[in-house]
Parts: sequence; C-alpha cells; structure tokens
Amino acid sequence: MKKITGLLVFLVIASLALASCASPAEKAADEGEAMEGLPDLGGKTFTVAVENAYPPFNYIDEATGKPVGWDYDAVTEICKRLNCTPNFQEAAWDGIFLAMAAGEYDWLADGVTVTAERDEIVDFSIPYVVIGQVLLVRADETASVDEIKADSNRMVGTQIGTTNEIVALEHFPAERVSSFEDFGAAVLATISGDTDGVVIDNVSAFGFMEANPGKLKIQGELTSDEELAFAFPPGHELIEAVNAALESMKADGKLAEINKKWGLASE
Repeated sequence: MKKITGLLVFLVIASLALASCASPAEKAADEGEAMEGLPDLGGKTFTVAVENAYPPFNYIDEATGKPVGWDYDAVTEICKRLNCTPNFQEAAWDGIFLAMAAGEYDWLADGVTVTAERDEIVDFSIPYVVIGQVLLVRADETASVDEIKADSNRMVGTQIGTTNEIVALEHFPAERVSSFEDFGAAVLATISGDTDGVVIDNVSAFGFMEANPGKLKIQGELTSDEELAFAFPPGHELIEAVNAALESMKADGKLAEINKKWGLASE
C-alpha cells in the first residue's frame, strides 16, 4: 500500500512539473479558454484556406503525407491563444480573394503579400514578416539576372494572380513570362529546362531549394520590401483578435521562434 501511495504521489508531482513547463498558450488551450489578456473566441471553429503547395508556408510532407508548414504552426498557436479551432481547407489560389470577400473562408493563410488592390477586397492582419522577391534558377545556371533579362530566348515562370507575376512582368516582356497555377509547377518547369527561372518570394525559394537539393539556387533579388499578412473577409471578427495574438507572439518571442523554424528569419 505504501509503495502504491508513493507511486501516486510521484505521478502527481511529475504531472504538476510538466504542467508548469507548458507555455501560457498551452495552459489556456488545455483549460479551454483564451490566454490571459487576449480575446476569447469561445472555442469557435474557423475555416483557414491554404494551398498546400507553397513551402515553407504550407505543403504536404512526402515522408508522412501530412500537411505542414509555417501557416499550420502559426495559426495553431494563434488559436491556442484565442480559444478557437482552425479547420484548414485546401484552396486554389486563383480566385481566392473573391472567395474570401464572399465569406467562403474565414481566414487566408498562404504567405499573402499586402497590396492596396487586395485591401479593397479583403481585410489584412498586421504583417508578420517582410520578404523580397528573387529569381530562382537551376543550380548550374551561369548567367546573371541582367543577362537572363537581356536574352530574348530566356523564359521565366511564376504563379498566376500573384504579386510575383506582377514583378515578373515588370522585369520581363509578357511573351517571356509563363504563369502557372501554382509555384510547384513553375519550379518543375525550370528544373526540366522548359523555363530558365522562377520569380518567387525569397522565403519560398529556400523552401523549394530544400525540397529539391542540389537542383536550384537564387540568382538575384528583384524586390526587398513586401509585407506578408493574413487575409480575412471585410469586417470579420477574427481581425482584431488575430492582431492581438500576433502582438503577444511578437512580445514573448513565439513568432520569432516559428519564423526561424521555417526559414522566415535567420535569427
């Protein structure tokens, strides 16, 4: 009896020790409430649109077959803090902003660049990172960005309906720009030699380089000051709450931790 009692006491002490190691967000989630000082969304479920084809933000891990990425970690952490549940839904990029404006989804998490044009259709959170756009090329490419621009036989790819497409058309003639449904297809076209580069965000360029070791490299920067943020239907209840959660994640270092994990920041 004494041995059993001693074991029970040990287990209780151990569980209390583990609980004390949990983050404030984890403790709040375990208790079914929002983190102290943040809006409580009452356990509501919200649909979160992702492509699952845009590393490192969201993609399918080939080893496990499960969706992973910055968006999954960041949105899950935000919902822990706000007492809500994310329901991730795969969505095509083309037409996503009109779908958001119509309320088909509650939340768009897909490495979205803030622009004045998009701001007329959807509402944005505060930015969570500033990125640049680059030209991603095959690893054996010897020509500079300027030389690729000057060569009328060179083609580049990008994703349709993105700010990357806009930048591609600013740097290359329209007849030399191929716009694909997603960046995965654009990257494969460059690897296979059908195009000579991809205009893409620097963070995602590193994601595709990691997914295709030894096949790709960044040849040069095209822009350097684009803010990424979450998008919502106009006036949605999530906007203010998510902003508060992001501010708290900035303050306690959690956002920097997630950014570093997925390559959105070097430190």
